[in-house]
Amino acid sequence: MPKGKKGRAAPQRLSELLRVPEGEPVDLAAFDPRATPGGPDAPGGKSAGREATARMGPGLADLQERLYAASTGGDRRRLLLVLQGMDTSGKGGTVKHVIGLFNPSGCRIQAFKAPTAEERNHPFLWRVRKALPHPGEIGIFDRSHYEDVLIARVRELAPRDRLGRRYGQINRFEQSLADDGVTLIKCFLHIGYEEQRRRLLQRLDRPDKHWKFDPSDIDERALWPAYQEAYELALQRCSTAAAPWYVIPADRKWYRNWAISTLLREHLEALDPRYPEAEFDVAECRERLLDEGT
Repeated sequence: MPKGKKGRAAPQRLSELLRVPEGEPVDLAAFDPRATPGGPDAPGGKSAGREATARMGPGLADLQERLYAASTGGDRRRLLLVLQGMDTSGKGGTVKHVIGLFNPSGCRIQAFKAPTAEERNHPFLWRVRKALPHPGEIGIFDRSHYEDVLIARVRELAPRDRLGRRYGQINRFEQSLADDGVTLIKCFLHIGYEEQRRRLLQRLDRPDKHWKFDPSDIDERALWPAYQEAYELALQRCSTAAAPWYVIPADRKWYRNWAISTLLREHLEALDPRYPEAEFDVAECRERLLDEGT
């Protein structure tokens, strides 16, 4: 751990605390979905967490504007947030409460459903490439190319040897994105088995939530152990230096939102986008405007 002043340990960035180490086995049972890691910077409860997330809003919006402005000067950098998790883990809630802090005109949001007939006629990364953010944008994937090693594995939608090759294809694809200026933030929203039951029951108990429920959710829940194994494999094989995975404890919605907002802030601050220099004579233009009508 790095040292701060007077030999004291410097606080770890949240991205260091939540990051899945490259190549190491992953046991999701060892991660507490109700935990609130973050050291001294972690908010102390729901109210404080919501306030801390809201306070990040102006700073995140400023960083987003700088990233977008930099692209007008030829900067190709952009950011891609990947959200994966079991049903009810909060992918939609993250888009609403975290991405809502940004200017929507600079965001590109894509929710990946079951592939269409046309998409099935192409390699599995084809539809993903079409949805990537442009320079200066923040992209958000609600589910992603990882569905092709998650549900495809659990539901046996492809032969195991083909699935095995996909991990390498994903790693090469993500490395190519990083080489082209894409910062990837891949978040696994780790929800507990009992918390998922509670949220599904809430959807059944509230008529205004029935639209979010599908009886097949219960069938998918019955496959929980297989999904956990599939996620563990994806996290282990595809957490790389270029595109690390982060495990986000997601039982507490306020913490989930704070953690992902913090990860976005840390990565955008590391990019440190700058406004481009004017390609015109600022003083001359100002003088012309002041001289109008004189």
